[in-house]
Amino acid sequence: MRGYGLSPDDFKKTLLNAIEEGLSSLGDSSMEAIFYHVEDSFQLRKEDIPSNLTEFKQALERIFGPGTPYLEKIIAKCLYERLELDFEEAEFVDLATHVDDAKKRIITEVEVKQDG
Repeated sequence: MRGYGLSPDDFKKTLLNAIEEGLSSLGDSSMEAIFYHVEDSFQLRKEDIPSNLTEFKQALERIFGPGTPYLEKIIAKCLYERLELDFEEAEFVDLATHVDDAKKRIITEVEVKQDG
């Protein structure tokens, strides 16, 4: 699925799917437990996570501490794969920054494709 022409809702769905895929690397039951804990303890419903990445990161930090950047990187890689973008690994780059970068790259690529 190339990211060209994705609506904001489609992008959010793609991001949520990438989050699910990334967290499922810990196991499906662990993923479900994380989503439950994030909703129960942090009042952040699963479907609202793509619009609240800062809150989601804070919840992950409370749950995983120093392991959070590793999970963020896995989720970002999943997002880039789903959008068929090349993932550029960078130190100290959080999930929200990767998401913003992916959005910018899609918009740029769509503009270039339309101009060409």
